Amino acid sequence: MINRILEKIIDVKSLDLVSILGVADCNLKLIQSEIPISIIARGNKIKMIGNKINIDQVNQIFNEMIETLNSKGGLEKSDVKNLISMVKVKDNYDNKQEISSHYVICYAKKGIVTPKTDGQIRYCKTVNNNDVVFCNGPAGTGKTFLAVCFAISALESNLIDKIVLCRPAVEAGENLGFLPGDLKDKVDPYLAPLYDALNILYAEKKLIKLLETKIIEIVPLAYMRGRTLDNSFMILDEAQNSTITQMKMFLTRLGVGSKSIITGDVTQIDLQSKKESGLVQVAKVLRGIKGIGFANLNQNDVVRHPLVKKIIEAYDRL
Repeated sequence: MINRILEKIIDVKSLDLVSILGVADCNLKLIQSEIPISIIARGNKIKMIGNKINIDQVNQIFNEMIETLNSKGGLEKSDVKNLISMVKVKDNYDNKQEISSHYVICYAKKGIVTPKTDGQIRYCKTVNNNDVVFCNGPAGTGKTFLAVCFAISALESNLIDKIVLCRPAVEAGENLGFLPGDLKDKVDPYLAPLYDALNILYAEKKLIKLLETKIIEIVPLAYMRGRTLDNSFMILDEAQNSTITQMKMFLTRLGVGSKSIITGDVTQIDLQSKKESGLVQVAKVLRGIKGIGFANLNQNDVVRHPLVKKIIEAYDRL
């Protein structure tokens, strides 16, 4: 039924067709280069011929183009490219929602959290089948957010007693200098992304209580030394900036009944030498050990603004 060829006509009599289609139909050609569909413009009508999925996508794109034109007074090629990307990404999420709906990771204050991409589904399976998981991937792929979701799910299901979230206190290419305040004030800037994830998932009052009672603890990586954590969920974020010694130290904190997720991006190492990165070395040392899993995400798993994927791809070409 989905592959059946259909027709749909859009009437744009209230607008100048050239302002929508572009000079020499450049906008129309751009859409057709991205989506396999036939588009015929006659008078003030646009006819689309194709399967239902492609017609629905192009119909959304034209509607967004008309809204953009009305609000901005003009429509540039870059606007059309962004609208095509946004509609395609949204539809990709919607299509995968049916596949991933039985992988409910946790229940957040705004609803359920499920994996949105093929890579995130594989990530979910890896976490379910291992006690220690390493997840490597670029910015925007949800690796840290989902790790926190897995931990919260385990806590709310009474599978663990405590969540410990940590990061190495390494600055991303700039020196922050002296930071005023007590210890918490000094380290919180490094740990902000972990707080951000928790604020999305928990209501404010509940989160404050969990942090005050240290059922959820957020600490710099250096403060993990000497601890043994039983019945806990340990998360190490930005692990590419942990040294080999720090990585070994973190992994050996794992106690009875505990699980751990280590996330990072080996293309974003801020250490003086990339050879020092514990995340780079660990794939060689621990791969093949039962109970330890590896998940890799890429630009196809980006779930932020559609431009993030294009930014990653552009830098990968350097």
